[in-house]
Amino acid sequence: MSAPERIVVVGASLAGLRAAEALRDEGFTGELTLIGDEPHPPYDRPPLSKAVLSGWLTTDHTVLPRVRDIAAQWLLGTPATGLDLREHRVRTADGRQVGYDRLLIATGTRARPWPERQGGTLHGVHVLRTRDDADRLRAALAAAPSRVLVVGAGFTGGEVASSCRDLGLDVTVTQRGGAPLASALGGVVGAAAARWYRDAGVDLRLHTTVHALEGDAHGRLRRAVLSDGTVVTAEVAVVAAGALANTEWLAGSGLDADARGVVCDAACRARTDDGTPVPDVFVAGDVARWPHPRYPGQLLRLDHWDNAVAQARTAAHNMTHEPGDHRSHQPLPAFWSNQFQVNLKCVGLPAHADQVVLTQGSLDQRRFVAAYGRQGRLVAAVAVDSPRVLDGYAALIEAGAPFPPDLNATDGPDRLRPVDAEFPRRGAIPPPTAVPRPTAPAPGRPPAPPTHPSAMAGHQ
Repeated sequence: MSAPERIVVVGASLAGLRAAEALRDEGFTGELTLIGDEPHPPYDRPPLSKAVLSGWLTTDHTVLPRVRDIAAQWLLGTPATGLDLREHRVRTADGRQVGYDRLLIATGTRARPWPERQGGTLHGVHVLRTRDDADRLRAALAAAPSRVLVVGAGFTGGEVASSCRDLGLDVTVTQRGGAPLASALGGVVGAAAARWYRDAGVDLRLHTTVHALEGDAHGRLRRAVLSDGTVVTAEVAVVAAGALANTEWLAGSGLDADARGVVCDAACRARTDDGTPVPDVFVAGDVARWPHPRYPGQLLRLDHWDNAVAQARTAAHNMTHEPGDHRSHQPLPAFWSNQFQVNLKCVGLPAHADQVVLTQGSLDQRRFVAAYGRQGRLVAAVAVDSPRVLDGYAALIEAGAPFPPDLNATDGPDRLRPVDAEFPRRGAIPPPTAVPRPTAPAPGRPPAPPTHPSAMAGHQ
């Protein structure tokens, strides 16, 4: 492979910017172009659901710092619309054909929208992924709505609900499963998270979905019809129902790409539909799906800040070196979240586990460490308000330590008792079904939390 003279990065967010900087650090002196669908310069997303919604920061203060001058051409507010692998060209929405010798795909993900036929176009219905999303939602919350409905109790949903409570707003959260964070951390730790919600005064509805969002004659959100037949009055709804990879522009390109992401190998090289690595096209960040040697049998896609930075650096190195000098991207996954005055950090991949064990602290005291195992090996650990201990767990995971780990921690239980991690099983929870239209409560008077067993299960 000859040295590249033109490198194009599609995606001008965290992974794209850090990759561009790393390319210059690796000695690339040629033409560098960054293409981004948003008009804003690269910004940091984690503060959007925390500091921005709470009013501590404006979105102007989320712009990412530049580590170095990358001497790049920026095409912002110009979405990529197509890729021609044979001609080495990226098509853009303004009609350009941008040629490349090496290409990095770092287009990330977007929030999954609420269906239009179920009220998704009503004024007051929000998602949170971009800077513009955060500005719109912050303005809606600053108007002091009588109640905010959050659809989904994952990380984004929890952080939004927490910010709303910090603002003194009443919040109802619906969760399809039996506990918050259950898909990421399992039902055991999720049950502890449910207590954080309820201690903060959140109206948490478990095993509950939203059947439809309804508005008034002016198209403004006024209520949500839930799957259990109850109605919640709300002026603002935040849909936190997961993410979709931004891959539509790759349709017909021949790459293995869909709403789950773009498949690449451990060297970050994109793969075609038949599994062949493309030597001059690379992938990094939230849009990438790749094999990790510690978690065999699956392709990982991590919407995590640390992974975006690390994968960008790996891709940049491999884009500027011969295949014999390529590096594999295999750092241990790591992520964090702050919600309800709790700091949660994780190393490894809890969702890969079949068992969990409390190794330090107490679930009831909001300060603990839980270790996750699969087939007798340690695969992940979660620390709540105990961030400094995770380096030790990370070393054990990297070393392939047995599960449960033999720690002899001074704040640990007398005996380690592994239990089922209680991750939701695919198909275990039926999709929402139509329900009889209930009588709405008086305006501004949401119904009491449901008391039937199916709605309250899993919060103990």
